[in-house]
Amino acid sequence: MIIVPVKEGENIDKALKKLKRKFEKTGVLKELRTRQKFTKPSVIRREQRLKAIYVQQMQNAEMD
Repeated sequence: MIIVPVKEGENIDKALKKLKRKFEKTGVLKELRTRQKFTKPSVIRREQRLKAIYVQQMQNAEMD
């Protein structure tokens, strides 16, 4: 359960922003979306490999 302490006189919008940030960091929504459909392990590995290649290319481009 996510708890966001609200200080006396603190704006409710700030508290909501903190709640949203904490909720996103936990990854609950991302996991929920991935569980809605089955993805083959080979497809997951392929996506991870392509993402790693992309990140590597971006890092190499920064170095140049």
